[in-house]
Amino acid sequence: MPAYHSVFLDEPNQQLIGNFALLPLRTRTRGPAQQLPPLSGDVTDLTIDAAHESYDPLDEVLSLFRANTFFRNFEIKGPADRVLIYGILFVSEVLGKIKPGMNKREAEKSVMNIALDTNFAIPGDAGFPLNQAFEAPADRNGAELLRQYIMQMRQELAVRLLSRVYADGTGVPSKWWLSFTKRKFMGKQL
Repeated sequence: MPAYHSVFLDEPNQQLIGNFALLPLRTRTRGPAQQLPPLSGDVTDLTIDAAHESYDPLDEVLSLFRANTFFRNFEIKGPADRVLIYGILFVSEVLGKIKPGMNKREAEKSVMNIALDTNFAIPGDAGFPLNQAFEAPADRNGAELLRQYIMQMRQELAVRLLSRVYADGTGVPSKWWLSFTKRKFMGKQL
């Protein structure tokens, strides 16, 4: 059975930096991403469907995370798959920081420290784990734009992941989500 690929592969007019797509996001976090409309009252982050106009790559990362972590190999079919790969690797890193006994406030602090950290590797940097599958930005301006986009992705992903991990309202992290803390997607970690 093959891994699940991005539904945004055929997205027209994708802005690319290297071979990483800068896709529109539904976010309140400042950054260079084109804004998608907010969700209407009857749709939530947990119930959004891929056909919805506000469905974004971050929704896709969270919905495909668990299924794709079981695959050691992933055939990259386009720039949108690279966004999916980066998101899955980031979610893996974040889940590793949430401990079983953490309350939501402690987890928010720990996770947001990771999301807000500006010292992270981007494609082309020596410390980036999948440089063989990603192209480096062509110039310094491209690298800075990519860093800002990824920073925006990381912050929004952290917020959405926390709302899923603590969705039941008990203040205890979901054992189901935490069961994936030891899994490595494609054998890598950020």
